[in-house]
Amino acid sequence: MNVGDIVLIRFPQADLKQGKLRPALVVAISPSRHPDLLLALISSQLHQATPDFDEIINPSDPDYITSGLKTASVIRLGRLTSVESSVINARLGSIASARLRQIRKSIINWLQT
Repeated sequence: MNVGDIVLIRFPQADLKQGKLRPALVVAISPSRHPDLLLALISSQLHQATPDFDEIINPSDPDYITSGLKTASVIRLGRLTSVESSVINARLGSIASARLRQIRKSIINWLQT
C-alpha cells in the first residue's frame, strides 16, 4: 500500500455504523510501528463535492485510467478516517503524484484555518 493508492474499504459512516464497500484514497500512512492509513472517501455523487475543496476525477483526466475508478468521482477531503491496513479489501489503482500533492495541500490548508 502506498500514498496515492485508491483502495476498496467498508468506509465507516459518521454514526459509526459500518458502511458500504466503496473506494477511498490513501492520503497518508502513519510512521508508527502499526502503519495506520489516513483515507479520504471517494463517491460517484458529484453533487456532494464542496467547490474549491474536494477533488473531482473525470474520465478525461490523464490519471483516470490508472485510478481504477469506474465513473467520474469526487474525493471528499472533509470525509477522512484512519484505519488499520488490514481492513483494506483491495487496491484499485492510484492517482497522479501532482494530484496527490494538491489534495494534501488542500487538507493542510483546511486544518490550519
